[in-house]
Amino acid sequence: MDNKKKVGVLGAGSWGTAAAIHLQKKGHEIKLWEYYEENVNMMNKTGKNPLLPGIAIPDSINITGDLDDALDSVDLVIVVVPSHAVRELLEKVQDKIDSSTIIINLAKGLEKETMMRMSEVIQDVLNHPGEKIVTLHGPSHAEEVAREIPTAVVSASKSLESAEKVQQLFISENFRVYTNPDIIGVEIGGAVKNVIAIASGICDGLGLGDNSRAALITRGLMEITRLGVKLGAKEETFSGLSGVGDLLVTCDSEHSRNRHLGEEIGKGRKVQEILDGMTMVAEGVKTCETVKQLSTENDVLMPISNQVYKILYEDKDPAQGLKDLMTRQPVRERHSIPGE
Repeated sequence: MDNKKKVGVLGAGSWGTAAAIHLQKKGHEIKLWEYYEENVNMMNKTGKNPLLPGIAIPDSINITGDLDDALDSVDLVIVVVPSHAVRELLEKVQDKIDSSTIIINLAKGLEKETMMRMSEVIQDVLNHPGEKIVTLHGPSHAEEVAREIPTAVVSASKSLESAEKVQQLFISENFRVYTNPDIIGVEIGGAVKNVIAIASGICDGLGLGDNSRAALITRGLMEITRLGVKLGAKEETFSGLSGVGDLLVTCDSEHSRNRHLGEEIGKGRKVQEILDGMTMVAEGVKTCETVKQLSTENDVLMPISNQVYKILYEDKDPAQGLKDLMTRQPVRERHSIPGE
């Protein structure tokens, strides 16, 4: 791969901005697209994104609200908007991205209406070759990537060649990238961990301890693995960066919006009240609804995710949800993964 690439980054939230800064520091030419014109003007004027306090945006990054400009003559496209906005965005660029262009998905979630993973949405809307779609996931909070804190992620695609191109695009002394052919598992891990992170936050809000959190994360990983395997993923993927790695950081980090949401719920606040006060999207709320549907239709046992759904959508008391989890029928560990 040539050293310098032209990259269009669609989405100037915290992660999109951090990715743009990271790639610019590697010498790539970056166009960063932002939906709201007032934000475009503010970032161009101040050289900063309020979602990344203390981080300067290099002048050489072209921040624009024009999709034609953002995608003009680029070699690669990064999609990094909230998962529920991916389809709407892509419908606006259907005739602007060549089929030979690699599209890199950074969004983590599942589409509510179709239950599709993000790479499936990209392929569905653009009729883009699956071999030209790569998902980059892992424990990678934007706040830390922007500060060049060592981070490791995984580049997943049906095509090893495409995964390796994205690996080389991003890899640096502070940002290590592995490849993985299991894009199903990588995307399921990146999406469903947000539901478990809400549960982890609820534990914290209820005043529980380390024992509770460790059990929650461990059994949550089991639920993610069950669903992923049922949907065609490789079990070993969930032992990697987009499985246990992303789950750990999202369940424990101060940067985690989903954990924060859960903690506030555990303290007794109502879901809508919390969401109204948040400036960034907690993906786990919408993902939880889709996970509930997927687990029901595929007969996958996901008791933690099910309790989170009842708390979010049926106003169940979190303490009662905890009690119901702890008093379930005893089973053996690693229960009911297909093939065991």
